Amino acid sequence: MDLEMDDAYFMKRALQEAESAFVKGEVPVGAIIVIENRIIARAHNLTEQLNDVTAHAEMQAITSAANFLGGKYLHNCTLYVTLEPCQMCAGALYWSQISNIVYGATDIERGCGVMGSTLHPKTKIRGGLMENEASDLLKKFFIQRRNLN
Repeated sequence: MDLEMDDAYFMKRALQEAESAFVKGEVPVGAIIVIENRIIARAHNLTEQLNDVTAHAEMQAITSAANFLGGKYLHNCTLYVTLEPCQMCAGALYWSQISNIVYGATDIERGCGVMGSTLHPKTKIRGGLMENEASDLLKKFFIQRRNLN
């Protein structure tokens, strides 16, 4: 594999995390954090399993990456997440000072772009990477959930 891995490679890893969440009955959102083309954190939603509304994929990934790096700041790191971060996660990402965020599907109702950015001013954000794949998995989950009720 190329030394310079591309965004699609990392988003595919985040989608694998989202699929793990789907299998567990969690809203299928996956996240990974990368520094210098190296994955340092992998996570997916665990709100049902942990009975914790804050156990979003991004929150889990931030904690894991900070532990890996031995510090609270995620400078020079990129978060790849399958769904646009919510306001809570955007706040945590602000405080982590993460350098880049790349997301798949846009969250029109709850995404951080809805009420204006709460991200750190130096954080670069880009959406729409593998949006169809991320969106399709979310739609499949909610259709399946509706049919069970």
